[in-house]
Amino acid sequence: MAIAIVLVLLLLGSILFHFLSPWQLTPLASNWGSIDDTIDITLWVTGFVFVAVNLFMAWAIVRYRYRSDRRAEYEPENKTLEWWLMGVTTVGIAALLAPGLFVWGRYVTVPDEAHEVEIVGQQWHWGFRFPGKDGAFGRVDTRLLSGENPFGMDAADPAGLDDVLIHGSRVLLPVDRPVKALLRSRDVLHNFQVVQFRAKMDLVPGQLSYLWLTPTRTGEFEILCAELCGIGHFAMRGMVEVVEPAAFEQWLAAQPTYASILARPEPDAAKGRTLYAPCAACHGTEGQGNAQMNAPRLAGQDAWYLIRQLAYFKSGVRGAHADDTHGQQMRAFASMLVDRAAMADLAAYIETFPVPPPVISVDGNPQRGARVWRNCAACHGNEGQGIQATQAPRLAGIDDWYLQRQLDNFRRGIRGRHPDDAYGWQMTEMAKLVRGEDATRDLIAHINMLALAASRPADGATELAHRSD
Repeated sequence: MAIAIVLVLLLLGSILFHFLSPWQLTPLASNWGSIDDTIDITLWVTGFVFVAVNLFMAWAIVRYRYRSDRRAEYEPENKTLEWWLMGVTTVGIAALLAPGLFVWGRYVTVPDEAHEVEIVGQQWHWGFRFPGKDGAFGRVDTRLLSGENPFGMDAADPAGLDDVLIHGSRVLLPVDRPVKALLRSRDVLHNFQVVQFRAKMDLVPGQLSYLWLTPTRTGEFEILCAELCGIGHFAMRGMVEVVEPAAFEQWLAAQPTYASILARPEPDAAKGRTLYAPCAACHGTEGQGNAQMNAPRLAGQDAWYLIRQLAYFKSGVRGAHADDTHGQQMRAFASMLVDRAAMADLAAYIETFPVPPPVISVDGNPQRGARVWRNCAACHGNEGQGIQATQAPRLAGIDDWYLQRQLDNFRRGIRGRHPDDAYGWQMTEMAKLVRGEDATRDLIAHINMLALAASRPADGATELAHRSD
């Protein structure tokens, strides 16, 4: 009897939790209300079965409880009961499957008036491509993928010259206009999902999948990867902003085309030397850095990362936080660079600097830090060399005091919280994995070991590696 009472109480508690819970579906922001209806039907069918089975179990426990004055009867077959069970089960399964099949039929049937956008997933960020005025996408090839060509564009195809390329995790869509999203993966299995749109689909390497939807209200909605795609899966986020059609067209016209990217002039280190003159006062004549001036070493850093950070400082993505006093200083200097070409020239000149040996000022246990480094190596490389494909900069050789300050800034939200800093979002999450000052110093000590190994001859590096083990 006690077990039957417990079953009934658990049943009542489950029902009350469902109806009184504050956790409900997010507000719908697309045309896919039919998916919500299908979910509701599924809940009602499975809920009815859940209630019926638990009440039957409670009734059976009471009705057929042990009594000393009677024996259990063995009945191997009951065709009447079996037909009832088959009939009820068939109706229940049909009620579960039929609505979904009708909705799926609509889900894969794209309206003729839908415009297109290609969504490219990669560990661990998103990219977007729109067709140009010709309305056709240019040809792409995985063999052409590189840091400079993240979409794998084929320069020999004229149809791709007017394609609009957005190498970032933020995209705009017009409200009340159907859109077909072509989904492509550069590496592993991903899944594009915007919860408010009720639309999701896998990105499978080697094939092109798709989904379609009509955004029905303006606002910002987070993009998630709903497929476990690696260590940075939880930080693979993006943003869809739904705006009025006029605002969308204005934004799209301001984005770079493939032709404009190809037309960028080659960086001129000679021009960059002139532009570097104001930087030398803090960062040193050869980018060696100056801890007294809170200016980190620049020598040895990759040009693509320097360009991105200069653009971030200039636009206010970085250095706008009230507590980022050193970043605020950099904003003033970055504003002196008139355009991206000037940033590229400056970065090209910095790349000519000799790389001095690292200066160690942070104590820690590199062996313990090596365990923490496993998470970082997935993006920054096993040797801390940086990987452009994952948009992760070089860390080996960067001033250890600067690394310590930036990790603290990420953890405190001083850096990486701007909505346009997609890679900063990832770092704010990853920095939380380094818990406490001791773990931070240990991690930086291991990065210092990587820098020392890289700065020594091959034999010395091998010896150092053995000592680290």
